[in-house]
Amino acid sequence: MRSLSRRTLIRTGAAAAVTGVAGVVALETGVIPGRARVHDALGLTGPDGVVPDVPAGPVESGTFESFGRRTTVGYNVIYPHGYGPTAELPVVLVLHGRGGDHTSAINDLGIDRYLTAAVQSGTPPFALATVDGGTDTYWHRRAAGEDPGFMLDQEFLPLLANRGLNTERYGLLGWSMGGYGALLWVALHYWQRRVRPATRAVAVGALSPALWRRFEDTTPGAFDDAGDFENSQVFGRRSGFRDVAVRIDCGRDDPFAEAADELRAELGAAGGLQLGAHTAGYWRRMLPDQLRFLGAKVAG
Repeated sequence: MRSLSRRTLIRTGAAAAVTGVAGVVALETGVIPGRARVHDALGLTGPDGVVPDVPAGPVESGTFESFGRRTTVGYNVIYPHGYGPTAELPVVLVLHGRGGDHTSAINDLGIDRYLTAAVQSGTPPFALATVDGGTDTYWHRRAAGEDPGFMLDQEFLPLLANRGLNTERYGLLGWSMGGYGALLWVALHYWQRRVRPATRAVAVGALSPALWRRFEDTTPGAFDDAGDFENSQVFGRRSGFRDVAVRIDCGRDDPFAEAADELRAELGAAGGLQLGAHTAGYWRRMLPDQLRFLGAKVAG
């Protein structure tokens, strides 16, 4: 085999360098599919969050027959370590992502230990309440009659109040489908905050909220039809977020990053885009900031 000349090697190396640069540019602009996978392999999506090595607090579990969901619904009330059911704590409703249920916040994110860590670091104590919203309801009323919003407002919040939690100033936290659901809940319930000020949402936190600008781009099953999509929009409803503190965080390599940042700018919300993708590792990394934000707001 004939050996390559020095000039050929230089020319080949230069071409490879140009190709490499072009590849990086294409990745950064989203031209090449699989950008998130490549960035993850290169360590460009940031580290996964590590569940804090602190004691978990008590978890009270139960079920109730939901008229809104038309099924038996499970829930957890999660307290920080050192507190329990006799403590009259403010509460944050936690809305799970697609395919999840009321156990996902603990099993997938370790949110019970993150709650303890937040309180131990100085955040005023509060409880978290998780509930089954349906695997793919996207937390809004559907044509088949299922209505997770009715369940939250008319069934779950009264249940939490009866358990001794302070629901006068509550918050919402969700990721992915649940992040969208938390934002939608606030946007659609402004009138309730006006006529029922004694029980109202004062803060909402969304991690990687599932947001779309066009019905054609939505995940199949997320909405019944184009009309349902338009009626369930969170864009263009700035007045619905009046008097509510909002934080929206999303990973830069997340497919919802552009829409999430657009909504954050529209609302003048806290948060932003960070290294990360649509993964539990990113959500765990951002939980401390979200819990500090929500804990301070619900404490008044």
